[in-house]
Amino acid sequence: MTSPAPLPVATRRRLLPSLLLLLTVFGPISMDLYLPALPALTSELDAATSVAQLTITACLLGLAVGQLVAGPLSDRHGRRGILLVGVAAYVAVSLLCAISPSVELLIAARLVQGLAGGVGIVIAQAAGRDVYSDGALIRFYGRLTVAGGLAAVVGPMLGGVLSSVVDWRGLFVFLAAIGAGILLVTMFAFDETLPAERRTGGGFAQTAHAYRTLLADRTFVGAVLNQGFMYAATFAYLAGATYVLQEIYGLTPLQYAAAFGLNSVGFMVFGYLAGRTAERWSVRGTLAAGVALTGLGSVGLLAAGLTPMPLWGVIVSLFALAGGVAVTSPPATTLALVGYPQIAGTASSLLGTVRFGFGAVSAPLVGLAGAASILPLGVVTVAATVLAAVAALLVVPRRGGAAAPAPTPAGEPRILENAH
Repeated sequence: MTSPAPLPVATRRRLLPSLLLLLTVFGPISMDLYLPALPALTSELDAATSVAQLTITACLLGLAVGQLVAGPLSDRHGRRGILLVGVAAYVAVSLLCAISPSVELLIAARLVQGLAGGVGIVIAQAAGRDVYSDGALIRFYGRLTVAGGLAAVVGPMLGGVLSSVVDWRGLFVFLAAIGAGILLVTMFAFDETLPAERRTGGGFAQTAHAYRTLLADRTFVGAVLNQGFMYAATFAYLAGATYVLQEIYGLTPLQYAAAFGLNSVGFMVFGYLAGRTAERWSVRGTLAAGVALTGLGSVGLLAAGLTPMPLWGVIVSLFALAGGVAVTSPPATTLALVGYPQIAGTASSLLGTVRFGFGAVSAPLVGLAGAASILPLGVVTVAATVLAAVAALLVVPRRGGAAAPAPTPAGEPRILENAH
């Protein structure tokens, strides 16, 4: 599975950036595509709202643990072989989700689906660190954010359309088909980005040493925790918005998908602008601006939970929340990974694990009061944003201390020659 792809080297180089962006949507689309069908799934499997939301939690936990495992393995054995195994497993388990007869089996299958999906996320981030540098690295992470937003646009909207012709089981069959397509493209277009001479050795002891190094870095810890709490707000939004907009405000699955798509377009635009702003203005300043924008959105949701608010007010609040999270992603990812080219997979795995792990904890909390209240969503997102702001303080250099490595502006994005 690690033999060179059959396409010419020049062609693989041209395709690599697009493929890395495609891999970024690999895991998130597993979340977003079936969200419009979540109420129907809840009803068909005769599950409580909070139990059905565990299908989201299980996938998030899988995404977190999958990255934690795949990152260090890819530092030791290279990116390509680990990636192919992960994508192939994703296809198989998506079909298992489609035939699950009970919510319990579906939850277990979603956990494994997340494990496999996490491989694509961590490999995309680590491979990007393998091949990009300086300002191009910041712009690349901005594009990853845009790709994630695109998945959030395409996923629910496509899910809404498909829900009108197939049931939720058909959506999982569709996910398996997407995985098969990604597997085919990866086999032909993904060249190894981590040469043997740049890989780590030493097994578990070396991995443990890498973790200790990362966790001793104040900037790394601050960036990772900030993203963990930002993603806690994001996945609370993902888990709660479908019930808020459909059950409380009466939107159809297709109308919900359109509203969700509008917010996701904002996520894409803000993510792109954040990459540019962080490069040309300030990495840390852009991070702070994103936290502030997320705070405005979460306060709006809390207000909607305390007093009646028209639909447009809730949608604007969700838009601000999603846009703010998008603004924080490129600068935080850059701060976390820029200083660790030799262990980019391990650093990326910790970042991804915290992101999706915190999201897994927050997602079921918004359903504790059932499907008829916005208040839990407001409380969870406000709390998460406050904690994200506190974590962001750790990336501010101490007075008289040295700042973390900062990428320098560069020209057009470039791919390092030694990556091939």
